[in-house]
Amino acid sequence: MDSQRDLGPDITAIMNKPAYEHAQWGLLEIDPESGRVIHSRYPDQFFMPGSTIKLITISSAWHALGPDHRFTTPVNELGHRNGSTLTGNLALVAQGDLTMGGRTKPDGSVDFTPIDHTYANDIPGATLTPEDPLAGLDEIAHQVRDSGITTVDGDVVIDPRLFTPPALNPQPTPLIINDNVIDLLTTPASPGQPAQLSWRPQVAPYQVTSNVRTVEAGGTTDIQVTASPDGTRITLSGTIAADAKPTLKISQIQDPNAFGRTALIEALGRAGVTVTAPPTGPNPDGTLPASYTGTPQAAAFVSPPYHEYAKLILNVSHNLGANLALCNMAVSRGSKNCFDGFPVIHDFLTQTANVDPTQFQMADGRGDVPVDRVTPTGLNQLLAYWLRTPDADAFRTSLPILGVSGTGALFCTTNCPAKGKVFAKPGTIIGFDQLNQQFAINAQTYAGYLEADDGHLYTFFVGVNGAAAPNIQGFFDVNDDVDEIAVILQQEACAERGAGRPRHKAITSARRSLPRIVRP
Repeated sequence: MDSQRDLGPDITAIMNKPAYEHAQWGLLEIDPESGRVIHSRYPDQFFMPGSTIKLITISSAWHALGPDHRFTTPVNELGHRNGSTLTGNLALVAQGDLTMGGRTKPDGSVDFTPIDHTYANDIPGATLTPEDPLAGLDEIAHQVRDSGITTVDGDVVIDPRLFTPPALNPQPTPLIINDNVIDLLTTPASPGQPAQLSWRPQVAPYQVTSNVRTVEAGGTTDIQVTASPDGTRITLSGTIAADAKPTLKISQIQDPNAFGRTALIEALGRAGVTVTAPPTGPNPDGTLPASYTGTPQAAAFVSPPYHEYAKLILNVSHNLGANLALCNMAVSRGSKNCFDGFPVIHDFLTQTANVDPTQFQMADGRGDVPVDRVTPTGLNQLLAYWLRTPDADAFRTSLPILGVSGTGALFCTTNCPAKGKVFAKPGTIIGFDQLNQQFAINAQTYAGYLEADDGHLYTFFVGVNGAAAPNIQGFFDVNDDVDEIAVILQQEACAERGAGRPRHKAITSARRSLPRIVRP
């Protein structure tokens, strides 16, 4: 159904802007308590979803694994002990733990910032969490020492056989340290001077060289990152303005297993455990046994509960974590093929959520391949399912909250009546139209819950496919238009529930102030 008559003048005015001349809008808002449709525009048509598809991926993983599931990564002894010496190898058996302790706060929750470091090369304003990305390996190393081992007369091996890394971008791996990236933070000095560089995690044989120069205040900040084919020699070049904030970039870890092996050997050294094998070099996984039956366990690292990982993935649109969820689900079914996570999703939709799976098309976990599609009806049905479960509040509060948390914190921050009242996942697909020399916004979408002042919840989807923008500022405006429609809907919900307030006013005060930030 294509119906604009029930959208109201404010929403209609947004949808009729010149940027959307060739675009298509979809909108569906439902009161799940009664099933009443509040607003509807193309509810049963496919839309490119961007990261709103993570609602499907993470809903399925939440159900398949359980919100309290913890990943336990063991370290086994392969050999025999003589006093405090292990003659043989230590094997860390990777278990698909997304963070390996690198974001865990003292209270056990998982830390994140509005713009995650994994987006640092693409989006300005990415920042680091304060936690040590090697914290999990350090804990393992201390457990090994506490078990009585002070010398490993042999090697350390990463066992990566949990699943086969799939052909997805980013590619999940059984062992992940710091999201498989090196963080590179450049801080300006005085004009004309070399900029200051800090980087982490510092693990051999990785080396970083910076040729970034500080230029005058107001000058151009443009930092480029290059790396050797194996990723271990990283160079930064370019300029940073003297008045610029510290600028974060990242470089990919090409061999997570070799990196993890060296990082664990170095962690063991810090804990007082000597390993006789050279610390750098390839991971010797050819020495791994067929089974660990009968082998003693020297250590085991236990992750936070999965609902904390779900909150991280949904709040920062963590692409690696979303693709990893496919692998986690496949492993839960006894498969090493990550694409066997899709039958798990299919079963969840049909057997548990009672949602027709043909309302979705998926070929990854993050929403970035041409196949991916959703209908507004399908997402609304999935969101309504959660409201019928004991985890309703936990799932809803795992989403970005408008003006408060995750990517939602980038909009509606001041003077915004809907602040803290929209719990929703955004999605973006953007490219550059070479023919017309403008930005093509393939998708800007938003799906989740609207909360009225009395606590009543509505489900909604709003999104646009096929918009165009002459410059990056125009893209930010599209981003804001989608958010603004959500704010209008939330204010209408308040009015409908008898809050006695105007339906919608002064939403322009909620729009982003420059410099604007793109939400993943």
